[in-house]
Amino acid sequence: MRAFAKAAVLAAAVMIGAHSPAFSQATNAPPPVINRGGPITPLGGFIIGSIACAAVSPMIATVVLGRELTIAEAYHLTLGCMLGPVGWLLADAMFPPTATVTTTTGSDNQPPREPRKPKRVTSGRNNNINIPPSGETRFITNEVLLRFAPGTSERTRSLITERLNLTLLESQTFALTGQTVGRYRIDGGRSAVQTLNLIARDFPGVAAAQVNFVYVGVQAQQPARQDPLAADASAQYVVRKLHLIEAHRINRGDDVLVAVIDSRIDKNHPDLVGAIADEFDALGTPTPPHAHGAAIAGAIAANSKLVGVAPKVRLLAVRAFSGAGESAQSTTFNILKGIDWAAAKNARIINMSFAGPADPMLRQMLAIANGRGIVLIAAVGNAGSKSPPLYPGADAGVIGVTATDADDKLMPQANRGPQVAVAAPGVEILAAAPDGKYQIKSGTSVAAAHVSGVAALLLATKPKLTPAQVRGNLVRSAHRVPGSRNEVGAGVVEALAVVNLGAK
Repeated sequence: MRAFAKAAVLAAAVMIGAHSPAFSQATNAPPPVINRGGPITPLGGFIIGSIACAAVSPMIATVVLGRELTIAEAYHLTLGCMLGPVGWLLADAMFPPTATVTTTTGSDNQPPREPRKPKRVTSGRNNNINIPPSGETRFITNEVLLRFAPGTSERTRSLITERLNLTLLESQTFALTGQTVGRYRIDGGRSAVQTLNLIARDFPGVAAAQVNFVYVGVQAQQPARQDPLAADASAQYVVRKLHLIEAHRINRGDDVLVAVIDSRIDKNHPDLVGAIADEFDALGTPTPPHAHGAAIAGAIAANSKLVGVAPKVRLLAVRAFSGAGESAQSTTFNILKGIDWAAAKNARIINMSFAGPADPMLRQMLAIANGRGIVLIAAVGNAGSKSPPLYPGADAGVIGVTATDADDKLMPQANRGPQVAVAAPGVEILAAAPDGKYQIKSGTSVAAAHVSGVAALLLATKPKLTPAQVRGNLVRSAHRVPGSRNEVGAGVVEALAVVNLGAK
């Protein structure tokens, strides 16, 4: 209140002085005529109104803002009432505005209250802070991923992470995006959502931030079988359904690089010997081969007891998932590392037999990969007809694949929606397993692997096709089966039809 009182006095003095005889003499202007007994003149009304505005406006501003005005704010309002735009300029010159800093009260043992409806910030300086919606739990609860604005000094980064109580676990510069992203552990009592809300509100130096989402590569439950190879391996219905024998007379996917983002693959399996061109471990921890990765790799490239869709491709084995039993799990950061490595190795196709939540950082990297000519193929998920879209299968530029059985019927557990581009066999599939064994697999994961193999056959015929052209050929050559577009897409892919279409 003292600030605007001083400002009002100064402004009043300016107004009165401007109309004093001395002022008039200094400017060679006649003094104003003041009517002492009659009605108030226009000039007198202007002076009285200006003084009233100068006195009242700071009070109103104080009530609205809920705090005392700074000296610069008080003079800006007061002189503005007196002198209009000239007063604003004068106030700025005399008392330059300064930034105010808002701090959060409370001790370290009492974290800020959780917001009722966490949401993505879509305005202001921090419009790339992604806050999971209420009810979303598929992320690491005590981690966040941060990207700082270009030119942010190391000291500034340290101050920001110190104030947020974060510890850097790992950092990587991704060649695809040209951006450096850090994975941070949240120490103390704050949740990931609370931390992101705090970043969005108070830390414009953070260019992008989100949680470290979790993805799963899980198959539908299978009936127990003593020996999956008890039935002759040549009886794989996939071979008949996709017309693989006929397609392989034209080409077998020769030397097309297909990256498999999955769990560890058994490169010594008899059906995969010689199929793996290179491998990358995004986790960096020792682990045995996993059933999911073996099944996906075999569906694409098996070349012994089983007939893979494209047995002459060269696999880039990316271990981004870990787990035991039927399921495997990964995170945003590890998947980003795997995709970036695969792109650097010039992969033509990236198979993503996993599903999870919408992910801004993953979406950005996939869009760039797609723009550089990499064909992206993903499972739509096994969460059922009522499930919302799962990602990356529902991302733009990604070919979403669903699963059908030997009779072309949709797998009941498959997700539905406009993200379904095509279908492929994915129910009770005879597949490779770790340690030279075999297994029966069902799910949109193995169906996606079959489509990746078909896409490899097409690219072996026409290597210069763009991802959009590959998608168009898969859709045009698909065999229509019962079900709506949201259930089976364009239908079941056929390897022979795709190869013939590519040969034209």
